[in-house]
Amino acid sequence: MGKQLERDLGLASVTAISIGAMVGSGIFILPGLAMEMAGPAVIFAYFLAGVLVLPAALSKSEMATAMPEAGGTYLYIERAMGPLFGTIAGVGTWFSLTFKGALALVGGAPYLVLLLDIPVTPLALTVAALLILLNIVGAKQTGRMQVAIVAVMLAVMVWFIVAGAPSVESVRYDNFFGSGIEGILGATGFVFVSYAGVTKIASVAEEVENPDRNLPLGILGSLIITAGIYVAIVTVMVGVANQADLTNTETPMGVAAGNALPAIGITAVIIAALLALISTANAGILSSSRYPFAMSRDGLAPNVFETVSKRFETPVNAITITGGVLLVLIAFVPIDDIAKLASAFKILVFILINVALIAFRQGSIEAYDPSFKSPLYPVPQLVGIAGGAVLLRYIGFVPLVGAVLITVGSMAWYYFFVYRRGGVGREGAMTDAVRRSVGRDVVGQTESEVEIDSNEVLVAVTDRTPPDVERSLIDLAVDLARTREGGVRVAQFDEVPDQTPLPQSADSLTEADQAFEARMADRATDSEISIRYGEVVSHDTRHAIVNYAADVETDTLLIERSSGRDTLLGSNTGWIEEHAPCNVIEVTNLHHSVVEHIGVVTDEGPFDPSKVGLANALGMAVDGTVTFYFPMPADVPESRRNTIEDYLSELADLCETPVETKIIEPGTDDAVERAARESDVLIVSGVQRGLMDRLFGRASHVTAGSKHGTLVVYGASQPGRVRGAVERQLF
Repeated sequence: MGKQLERDLGLASVTAISIGAMVGSGIFILPGLAMEMAGPAVIFAYFLAGVLVLPAALSKSEMATAMPEAGGTYLYIERAMGPLFGTIAGVGTWFSLTFKGALALVGGAPYLVLLLDIPVTPLALTVAALLILLNIVGAKQTGRMQVAIVAVMLAVMVWFIVAGAPSVESVRYDNFFGSGIEGILGATGFVFVSYAGVTKIASVAEEVENPDRNLPLGILGSLIITAGIYVAIVTVMVGVANQADLTNTETPMGVAAGNALPAIGITAVIIAALLALISTANAGILSSSRYPFAMSRDGLAPNVFETVSKRFETPVNAITITGGVLLVLIAFVPIDDIAKLASAFKILVFILINVALIAFRQGSIEAYDPSFKSPLYPVPQLVGIAGGAVLLRYIGFVPLVGAVLITVGSMAWYYFFVYRRGGVGREGAMTDAVRRSVGRDVVGQTESEVEIDSNEVLVAVTDRTPPDVERSLIDLAVDLARTREGGVRVAQFDEVPDQTPLPQSADSLTEADQAFEARMADRATDSEISIRYGEVVSHDTRHAIVNYAADVETDTLLIERSSGRDTLLGSNTGWIEEHAPCNVIEVTNLHHSVVEHIGVVTDEGPFDPSKVGLANALGMAVDGTVTFYFPMPADVPESRRNTIEDYLSELADLCETPVETKIIEPGTDDAVERAARESDVLIVSGVQRGLMDRLFGRASHVTAGSKHGTLVVYGASQPGRVRGAVERQLF
């Protein structure tokens, strides 16, 4: 038995860790900058940001109880949405945490300057270098130190709130919403990063005692506590200090404390700020460096990030590169841009978290069985997605461009580094959810096709059509009409030269016309289905067929398939398929009297509803069995196999004739060859060119010497190129 982690983190520890991950730059640095955007309504901005974080907290709480294991945001999004979105989430979270660490150091240095007269930027760079070195050698804070830091911060904050409340002047809240909606939303997006650590506890879910209860309670409880503290502190800050004083300083908490607390209180605020910001920066370096490390292990990043120091047993390359980015940000990027970029990336990641939960809920991942479920699903998730999108719009041009560049860059990275090298062999729950949605749509279309009441089945022949082929086409038409309570119309199309007047040709019957009418009269007399017949004279047979099908409002056109120049189709095949106002069925070598086994085969994608409807009707008419042959790619995920099996089962339930389904595994057989070998008649889709080449190509060994008939179906309603590509990719 392998080693297991001791689950010794109770609800109090979970809440403390989560609060500690949030409290930092969000309250010690950002209020003044945010107040420039929103004025006194910065109070409401902090409240609104907490509300918009709540959906992601609910989503991650649910996913954490379903997967109580190490990994956190990247793991959930990658498993839910696949490697592509996992790459976007991993890169986005890495940038977000790196920017948050830089923000903590750039914003924390001025508080230290209040005690020591040292230049801010060199001080921040020095502290950053020390923290990078600390992470490389493996030194880390103990759990007791983290709890102590949180306790000191909370004590100082409560002191500030209680002591400062009596000094609040209500006049400072006048014109509360004077900045307008744009100012409030801009400030909300700006301070969004203040709540970024709310779900960090999910990364150590394996160590949480009773995770089904303590994870959601800890995450949601810490969010409520932190949001309450933030709103209370900002309310006091705005009420005890002039707006100009708060917006023109790098230490707004220190300014407010100077107006509300005694001298020792100011010192306590400075110490709490330094503890919080250094802790946040260290946690940012530690956490962000783990994302390229995890992505490397999953095959989404170069192996260099996976390198672990033999001496210190830490991912030294990942930490070094992350630290290098951190130093560049501190040296060259203004603090407000750092804050906006950190928030933008976190908003993007939280949007993906909400989408991930929807993907898990809609997919068929059997292992996904959360003990806590987000209430009112999917309303909170949709609100979180929409709210995040709105905040990205108002947060500013630079962070919006940054979020777009990260997304596009991550997609390009995935395509060139991962996909073109063969991919990673995983798919997310979202892919399966989309597959199931597409499958339901196809099943709905198929149900309509199976249950349709036909108007008429049109058989198109010429005076050169052999009588046995004509008889075979009519037999099939009668079978279709009988099951759909329709009729049959047989039309012989005579083509005359352009110089010959059509009225003259129509008034005279040739020997071929007379023979055709004699055969049809006998057939109509003997048939239990109504059969109407006649001749159509034209200068262009292909146009005449299409126009006639539209005039009589037929829904199915039967025609002989042949490549010979003297037959009806010849080079006109493609034109008739494209312009016919109905389903077109091209018939080859059909021996109606021996049809018992009907094979329906697809090369890729779901079965064309028209094929299923035809197979069901023919099976009912001849009292035969329909078999659906579905080729399965190699090494498909279990979710894909389950969805395809469910789809085939639903198809079988729709049909009124006996149905079998066969999934053809790679290496065992070719689906087309097996279907042709086992079937008396084979039904395929004419739009699947690869399959058509294998059936009717010159080098084909499928039809050579074979006695089976083939029905090639061209559905009147085919999916567009995008929809077709999606169906082929998913199935």
